[in-house]
Amino acid sequence: MKVAVLAPVAWRTPPRHYGPWEQIASNIAEGIIKLGAEVTLFATGDSITGGKLESVCETGYEEDRSQDAKVLECLHISNLMEKAGEFDLIHNNFDFLPLTYSGLIKTPLITTIHGFSSERIIPVYKKYNQRGHYVSISNSDRSPELDYLATVYNGLDTKDFLFNDSPEDYLLYFGRIHHHKGTAEAIEIAKRTNRKLLIAGIIQDENYYREEVAPELNDQIQYVGHAGPDKRKELLSNAAALLHPINFDEPFGLSVAEAMLCGTPVIAFNRGSMPELIKHEETGFLVSNVNEAIEAVAQLTQINRADCRDWATAQFSCDKMVSDYFKLYQQILNK
Repeated sequence: MKVAVLAPVAWRTPPRHYGPWEQIASNIAEGIIKLGAEVTLFATGDSITGGKLESVCETGYEEDRSQDAKVLECLHISNLMEKAGEFDLIHNNFDFLPLTYSGLIKTPLITTIHGFSSERIIPVYKKYNQRGHYVSISNSDRSPELDYLATVYNGLDTKDFLFNDSPEDYLLYFGRIHHHKGTAEAIEIAKRTNRKLLIAGIIQDENYYREEVAPELNDQIQYVGHAGPDKRKELLSNAAALLHPINFDEPFGLSVAEAMLCGTPVIAFNRGSMPELIKHEETGFLVSNVNEAIEAVAQLTQINRADCRDWATAQFSCDKMVSDYFKLYQQILNK
């Protein structure tokens, strides 16, 4: 089976620090190679893969801002589509734009919908509803206007995460610094529980950081910058809990699965996919507001960290995700 995996070109695949879509595209590509498929990864030129690499740029547009994002995306997608006949199947991890080529090629296209940036992109998905094969990353993140082949949860390489049954006392915020992700709420929870908070992630909203985060930083509330794989493993495994007080309906939430793989429970606002990721009072707490999160912090000792790891390993491993996708590939090709 010859498979083309299309990753975004914002960051390297896999990413150095931030880049959730790139991370999942990488996990899919490398996992499918292990199952015996011949894989070509379409990504940035500095990407790393055990398969063949195809690229139109050396680095991603977020890492080299001299590049025009739209131009790079057009060159990148068209590069794959002009070679579509070389593959049995294309796995699109690049949102809606590649769908616009799908009526011009014969190769089947499976698209993982990593979330909807807005309702305004849905007409593109609707246009190709009958032709495309859509996969959601959680049951919560589905449009009633679309047909889906399956839900496949994002999968992580469990070897990348360190189980720790004797954590330190700090709370952790791990994600983009943005109102959507609830950085300010995490700070409030930490202050009102008198716990140390470490904040890790890229600053996506400079004004938000300047107004809501920077004035709160001190010995108790610390921003440690963005975290690559080694730092991520250390921060997640040593935390007493991950705070995830999101202000939007999150399609998945990789950091939630990553934390639980380390045995670290998660206190999350009960929105989007959170009830699919977290078993309430077993691997963390689903709460409605800051006050309930504060109560949950006091109950962390009730959580068995081994249960967190076992649940996340069973649900959100690379092996499970890749196996699920491989079955879908065979289902599509056997049609």
